Amino acid sequence: MVELAQGRATWAIPWPCIHEFLAVVTHVRVYRPPSTLKQSLQQVEAWMEAPTLQLLHESHDHFETLSDVLEKARVSGPLVHDARVAAICLVNGVRELWTADRDFARFPRLRTRNPLIERRPDP
Repeated sequence: MVELAQGRATWAIPWPCIHEFLAVVTHVRVYRPPSTLKQSLQQVEAWMEAPTLQLLHESHDHFETLSDVLEKARVSGPLVHDARVAAICLVNGVRELWTADRDFARFPRLRTRNPLIERRPDP
């Protein structure tokens, strides 16, 4: 992520992913010890200082895209959150979502890449 924040290319984070980051890194059942709220907010602030970062949110036609994503992936329950993120990305023209969450494979219109796995150069 350092390369993104310090690079010249535009990159984006959907707002729901910021919320999820804060929820996960401060959760005592996920990390022992968890990050403090202050540490977590400072990390988000550091990302927001990157001049090439765009924060993504729902647009006026979000519901149409969300409905399409939900229906095509036959999503319900907790996966609605992932569909929300996918719809936000699609409406904003995101070509590739970096995530370690394999549930995003349900949304074939959005290409995914796991940033925790070393990427092999294209032949």
